[in-house]
Parts: sequence; structure tokens; C-alpha cells
Amino acid sequence: MERLEAAAYTIPTDGPESDATMSWDSTTFVLVRAHGGGHTGIGYTYAGPAAVGVVTGTLAGVVRGRDAATPAASWAAMRHAVRNLGGPGLVAEAISAADIALWDLHARLQAMPLSTALGAVHEATPIYGSGGFTSYDDRRLAEQLRGWVDAGIPRVKMKVGRRPDEDQDRVRVARRAIGDDVELFVDANGAWTRKQALGWADRLADDDVRWLEEPVSSDDLDGLRLLRDRGPGGMDVAAGEYGYDLPYFHRMLSAEAVDCLQADVTRCGGLTALQRVAALCDARCLDLSLHCAPQVSAHAGTAVWHLRHLEYFHDHERIERIAFDGVLEPEPGGSLRPDRSRAGLGLRVRTQDLERYRTA
Repeated sequence: MERLEAAAYTIPTDGPESDATMSWDSTTFVLVRAHGGGHTGIGYTYAGPAAVGVVTGTLAGVVRGRDAATPAASWAAMRHAVRNLGGPGLVAEAISAADIALWDLHARLQAMPLSTALGAVHEATPIYGSGGFTSYDDRRLAEQLRGWVDAGIPRVKMKVGRRPDEDQDRVRVARRAIGDDVELFVDANGAWTRKQALGWADRLADDDVRWLEEPVSSDDLDGLRLLRDRGPGGMDVAAGEYGYDLPYFHRMLSAEAVDCLQADVTRCGGLTALQRVAALCDARCLDLSLHCAPQVSAHAGTAVWHLRHLEYFHDHERIERIAFDGVLEPEPGGSLRPDRSRAGLGLRVRTQDLERYRTA
């Protein structure tokens, strides 16, 4: 390993966006490049610009001179080096981006696709279309969800919880737009109390909602377990996207808090950590669903034995098209299939297009 570089780019959304507990008009994309052996690997996360300083100020020195063929060893060294910085949150996101870049470099040096380097057990990663923000009016909501269905994606997700008086009608708008044969998911982003969530689960079942994400705070493991145990049959309770280390996922699984665990490769510690999260699920015969960052998660998903699907999130899908050439396109039936003719992630950074968004 010769050096790590990092930069942050803050990219406006294509319109106001909100869920039950947040509103935003831009997303910051942190890109890491790992150089070694005449090749460059790329990794990224969605974090604050301060993540750049963690990469260049701490992680770069840790991995410099290490064997590029052993990214997991570099991951362990990075984890040890941030003890006094605090592991979860922004630091974990920085490690995630660096680890992805190191794995991409490793695969490029071996002239193999990243999915193969990770030990693929699937040829492709199933996806669901995700957006349906609470800031959308009914027309925009229906158009977005229907667009994914028309593209061959048989699963879609919308946000709920900001204006409860409108949610039942919004869910019915969504159901009419997608038809009866498409799976409908909802995400409350932790907005409800336990009793509110139980009431909403019963109402959502009337429109055949199959996936209830973060009905209560993901920190409320007892509340999630309550929803899992008492919720309607056929409706899975999911959480985990805010996990930054292995103990978080271990606690959630040990509490039997979810029907399907979520993990974000750009938050949990990168590809090295995600493989360990997946093993926790494998040991329990429980599915793992990957959260966002579709271009790297598509490769990661192929190496997850108990894989459910990947969130094809509107914001990230759009940003990754701005950032990269060679992005994977959804296939009919709703999946992303890594291109085995291209080494690593198979992406090339569109440096000039990104530069006007640079903030760090």
C-alpha cells in the first residue's frame, strides 16, 4: 500500500426530501482512493466532510506500507488505531470507505471482479426500489414507485410517519400505483412509540405491506421484539442500518428483535466487517438485507449466504451515476449483477463531474 487519499462532495438532491424524523436537501459523498502496485482502488461512504480528516489524518498512516493483498489485516489495524477517536459513527464510516477501497485495490491487482474476490455464492443481488419520501405529493410518490415497477423491480419502499393523518391514504396511493402483485415496504425511521407501531402494523396489513422498517427506534430492542412477536403474519420487522460495529448487530440478533437484519457496508466497517455481520446471520439462519450504496453493495451481496435483498435508494443511485462510469443497471426481475469482465468494482471515477461539488 502506497497511500490513501480522500475527498468529500456535497451533492444537492433533485428536490426537497424528508422521512418521519429528518429533512434534507443534499447528501455528502466521501470518496477514498487506495494506491498500490500501479493500481488504484476506490471506496466511499455517505458521511460528513470530517470523515476525510479521519482517512487522511489517521487511517492513511496505518495502512501505508501494508500488504495490499490482505485488506482484512489492514482493517484490523485501522480498528485498533481509532480506539481514542471513538469507533461508531463518523469514524466507522471512514474505515468503511477505506476498507472498500482496499478490497477494490486487492481485486484489481488480482485482475478479478470484487464479487469473486469476496467469495460469491450468488450471481446477482436482488434489489427493491426505495424513496417515496414524505415530502412527495401523491403524484410524485405514485410516479416514482411505478417507475421502479416498470423497470422490472418487484419490490418498492416508501416513507411514513411524518404526518400520520395522511399515511393511510398515501399507502393506498402507493398500492394503487404498483398493483397487487408488487411487494410494498414501509419505513417509519423510528418515529412511533410501541403502541402506535402496533396499531399501524395492523392498519398497514390491510394494504398487504410486507416489510415494516424501524417502527420504533432501532435502539429500542425490546420494542422491536414486541413488534416482531405481535405484528401481523407476513409482515417482517427490520432494522440495523445504523450499526457501526459487530457488537451492535450481535445485541440486536441476540434480542431476537428483527425478522430480517439490515447492515450498511459504508457504515458497519466496510466489506471486511460486513462479512462478519453476515456470518452472525448465517449462524441463526436469518436473512440479511443490505442498506443502500448500490454499486458496492451489489458486489457485497453476492457473498452473503442468507441474503434477502439490497435497498436501491433513490439518492445514492443518483449520486453514484454522477460519481462513476460503469454503474450497474437493474435487470428484469429486480437485481444487480456484477460484471465479471471488469476488475474490482468495475467503476471509474468521473473526477471532473464531481469537482464542482467538492467540499473537503
